[in-house]
Parts: sequence; structure tokens; C-alpha cells
Amino acid sequence: MIVGLKGKIVYKEPSFVHVDVNGIVYEVFISLQTFSALGKDDVSLHTTHIIREDAQLLFGFLEMSEKKMFSRLIKINGVGPKVAMAICSTYSPSQFATVINNKDMNGVKKVPGIGPKSAGRILVELVGFDEELLTNDNNSTSSSSLAFAQASEALEALGFKKDKIAKVLSSCSSDDTSSLVKEALKLL
Repeated sequence: MIVGLKGKIVYKEPSFVHVDVNGIVYEVFISLQTFSALGKDDVSLHTTHIIREDAQLLFGFLEMSEKKMFSRLIKINGVGPKVAMAICSTYSPSQFATVINNKDMNGVKKVPGIGPKSAGRILVELVGFDEELLTNDNNSTSSSSLAFAQASEALEALGFKKDKIAKVLSSCSSDDTSSLVKEALKLL
């Protein structure tokens, strides 16, 4: 199982990249998020290696959170690597966590190749995965995003409207959930 590649970029297109690793060139399928973040020469990719009867496919990601998102998506019945890669191309892990948290059916249906039935299945299968996506992301903005999402959910449970909540939370300066809720309640 190939779980990572480090080498020079020989050729790249929006959907794949050729990586030369000590004289062996691998074709690695990538998302648009990864493509836009790639440099020109050296690259280090986290990969998912899928072996089938007729092919061995490598899917590469710059961020570990994007790889985890992809790996979780392909476990859902009816979601293959193409659809999972389309989701990774449409949303960053933190954006997709927000879509899951808000149970945004239209947000999932925006992805090419996903209809209403698949969107519903994806949302049901990924309940709770939004927190995992945000907590596994290693940057500080992810913890504030998680706090923001939890505070938003708490305020929504108290009966406030989503648009008012978003407006108020964007003006709050706290970075943990309880402080955000307290600060937002003062402003609401």
C-alpha cells in the first residue's frame, strides 16, 4: 500500500500529476484544491492507493485532512473515487464540515455527479464527521471553526435564526465555544 510520495513534478493537469520518485514516475489523481496549492518542482503527497481488478489508482492530497475526507467518502455506498474527488475539488475539508454540520442538502447537490438521493445518503452517513474533520485539521483556524460551528448550533437550538447567528458570531472575538455563545447572547 502506497501511503505517500515525495518527488519532483514532471507533468501536471488539473485532475492529475506525474511525480518522479527516484526515477519511477507515478500518475497521481488530485483534487482542484491540491492542484491550486501545488508548487512547480518538489512535492510531498499523502496518497490513497486503490487496487482493482483492472487498475491500480493513486489519489494524492497535500493535506492529511483532505485525505481523511476522501477515505471516509469512498466508504459510503454509491460514492466512488470519482465522486469523492469531485467533493474534494468542490469543498475544502473545513467548508465540507460546515456543509455536514448544517445538513445542507443543496450544498452537497452542488457537487457534479450527486443527485438528491446520493446527497441525502452522504449527509446521513457523515453525521458527526464534521467535528472529526475540524479537530484533525492541524491549524489553529480549525479549532476556532469548530468552536464557531458549535456556538452556531447552540444558538440555533435556542431559537435564533441562522442569518442573525452568523452575523453576530462574525463580530465576536472569543475563540472557545462557551465564550462565543455568551458574547453572542449579549449581542442578540
